[in-house]
Amino acid sequence: MVKIALYQARTGIDPEANAEALVAAVEEASAGGAAMLFTPEMSGMLDRDRARAGPNLRREEEDPVLATVREAAARTGIWVHLGSLAVRREDGRLNNRSFVIDDHGEVRATYDKLHLFDVDLPTGESWRESASYAPGERAVVVETPLGSLGLSICYDLRFSELYRALTDAGTRFLAIPAAFTVPTGQALWHVLMRARAIEAGVFVIAAAQGDAGDATGVHLVDIDPAAVDTVRARVPAIDHRRPIPPVEQAR
Repeated sequence: MVKIALYQARTGIDPEANAEALVAAVEEASAGGAAMLFTPEMSGMLDRDRARAGPNLRREEEDPVLATVREAAARTGIWVHLGSLAVRREDGRLNNRSFVIDDHGEVRATYDKLHLFDVDLPTGESWRESASYAPGERAVVVETPLGSLGLSICYDLRFSELYRALTDAGTRFLAIPAAFTVPTGQALWHVLMRARAIEAGVFVIAAAQGDAGDATGVHLVDIDPAAVDTVRARVPAIDHRRPIPPVEQAR
């Protein structure tokens, strides 16, 4: 058995306050005996006012939230999957970037969100992630105390081909930190997470931002990595995968 911790947050617009909350979560998870803590997407700051958020957006090496979490991980001796931070690129755009930090405070892996959410709704509401963010360019698997962990973020969940690539590469755990809105969360988040888990017989670990009325805080759970082998022995679908041939247009 391995004990992990998930932090459900309500991240605000103040990075300093968010960093303090993350440190408290790291300390609580470590004190609870967790080997690894998972935090939500946009754990450092969640602010839809671009003008207000701008001065707080830094390059990775300058980000104070990342530095604070790294120090806390090293001090308490726990691994941390920092669900994501908005980090500034050299070209001035942003990446939505996950970090896997080890128990010495070293960054073992980073992953930039591949799929960006752009939509115009009939209500007139519009979302344009690509207006500020650049998509990632690689899929990432990293070894952790749990085992092989495949990285993804929020809207990536809709794209099963990413998870096929990750599980083909040997991952047994999938991290899907999120900041879904209430309607999309209720409509599809749990359904698609279960689908991703069932497809390959893996654990899905998904720390999220709390919706109104949901309790925030650290949640501890024991998981058995050997359960992956048990499930795959019962339904070895992952071993039955074949390359998909070209689609033939029937006439």
